[in-house]
Amino acid sequence: MGKTQPIKKADDVQRFKEYYLEKKQIRNYTMVTLALNTSLRISDLLHLKWIDVYNFKANKYREHIDLVEQKTGKKNSIALNSEATKALELLRRTLDTFYQEAYIFKSRIGDNQPIGRICAFRIIKKAVNDLNLEGVISCHSLRKTFGYHAWKKGVPPALIMSIYNHSSIEITKRYLSIDQDDKDEVFLGMNL
Repeated sequence: MGKTQPIKKADDVQRFKEYYLEKKQIRNYTMVTLALNTSLRISDLLHLKWIDVYNFKANKYREHIDLVEQKTGKKNSIALNSEATKALELLRRTLDTFYQEAYIFKSRIGDNQPIGRICAFRIIKKAVNDLNLEGVISCHSLRKTFGYHAWKKGVPPALIMSIYNHSSIEITKRYLSIDQDDKDEVFLGMNL
């Protein structure tokens, strides 16, 4: 096994995202979509409750997820984009009950328990294996995928570092998993 990697090909990201939608496993689809669009660590993602993403008084989705990261203890505010809110709404429509303190990604075991990290890992690995995606892909890969594609779209690494709440640019650079193909693309695209 090696270091986890981002999913680098945009069409692989799309196939990965749609895998559980096509299987009508909306909870799993929403988990993958939210992970890819928020850059949250899986531990933070799985502990989100509906109150964290939905304003029950205003009857609409919040603009941001505001949380204290479990791993670092740092505050973070993450904008919810349209892909994330569409996936959340799709999940919400499948629920029998919808209340503030309910975990978004509920386990099928217990009354109001989130799915565990091992379950999330299995969900991700099932799609990875069935789709024959290349590389070492796990839960943390979804966080890395966000950063990699942000970087490819021209977001400065310093801003990605801030989004990730990393303490150094070196950590962020490792997350981006820049390889020779990425370097070649820069050289071949310059033509000064």
